[in-house]
Amino acid sequence: MEALFYKSNPWWEEPFVLNAIQRDVYLNELEGYIDNKDIIFLTGLRRVGKTTLLKGIVNLLLHVKKIEPKHIFYISLDLYALEALSIADIVTEYRKIHKLSSSQMIYLFFDEVTSKKSYQQELKNLDDLGDVKIFAAASSASLLKDSQAFLTGRQRLVEVMPLSFEEYLQFKKIVIKKADDHLVESYFEEYMKDGGMPEYVLTGDISYLSNLIDNIIYKDIIAYHKIKDEQMVKDFFKLLMERSGKQLSLNKMANILGIGVDTARRFQSYFEETYLIYTIERHGKLNERLRHPKKIYAGDVGIRNLITGYRDKGAVFENLVYLKLKHKYLRYVYEERNEIDFITDDETLIEVKYHSVLNDNQQKLFENYPAKERIVVDCAKAFMVF
Repeated sequence: MEALFYKSNPWWEEPFVLNAIQRDVYLNELEGYIDNKDIIFLTGLRRVGKTTLLKGIVNLLLHVKKIEPKHIFYISLDLYALEALSIADIVTEYRKIHKLSSSQMIYLFFDEVTSKKSYQQELKNLDDLGDVKIFAAASSASLLKDSQAFLTGRQRLVEVMPLSFEEYLQFKKIVIKKADDHLVESYFEEYMKDGGMPEYVLTGDISYLSNLIDNIIYKDIIAYHKIKDEQMVKDFFKLLMERSGKQLSLNKMANILGIGVDTARRFQSYFEETYLIYTIERHGKLNERLRHPKKIYAGDVGIRNLITGYRDKGAVFENLVYLKLKHKYLRYVYEERNEIDFITDDETLIEVKYHSVLNDNQQKLFENYPAKERIVVDCAKAFMVF
């Protein structure tokens, strides 16, 4: 056990150098949470960079905050050697190794925290009984649901998204000079094709992305929910990717696959829980939101393109705009068979057109629909303004 802990925490024995590109937009946010008592949960797609961010905070604690290395403990809770141990057992073993009393401040980093079924209660107990700061990461929204409210009022969720266009350029080591502003569009086209999964952006290895999709579908959906018909789940996912940027009819999905609507609805929720897809409702009164289908977006356009092929650039562009503005509680507008892509929580109406224009009926709806502001996003430069 001691050897495993030392392997997971190399800074205990030698200077720590983080060989990874930093995502400052998240690190800056997380740095602001270090000194409060909240338990910080990082969530999002598998392999989107949560572990690297945990190590980034470790790096910051060591080199900026000057915290003693032995007071920082990182562990991935899905390790087989830890299967029989509770989180409390693991922390106790760590304290023993360094002879740390329960009154000494420690920083705990738990990767794959949902591997432990009772993690909510265990984290609550740690938070109650010791002087600790806890960061944790998980890849499933459903497993993070605190049904017994153990952590109500003491947790903060940070969703890690795929790389933004600016981060994509950083990972590719591309610097666009002002004199070369005309290159923005061509690099953005590459971004539309590749998406924002960090490792794939760095390597361009299609097999990596394919294996990632298989891993999520098998581990987080098929195995976790004990689904027998594996091919059905894969076919359902293919249809979801085909529908990205469009309204999703569960009745049609069910008919195509020969399954019940309730099964289709359940499958959809499974994919949402793993962050492979997002959905938004129609804007309007409650009965309108419930009666009309949701629109669907892929969690990463690179994953979408791998399944469908890189086509329908307008849909890909709209998907990217959604991911960038997701935090604004987006809904779509639909009246008399005309649709406007988004309206935000602050009543900004947004239509996405990739090198195209609104037709006459859309233009009328866009101009007349009640809104405080109206924006057409039609190219990479407009996208970068947000």
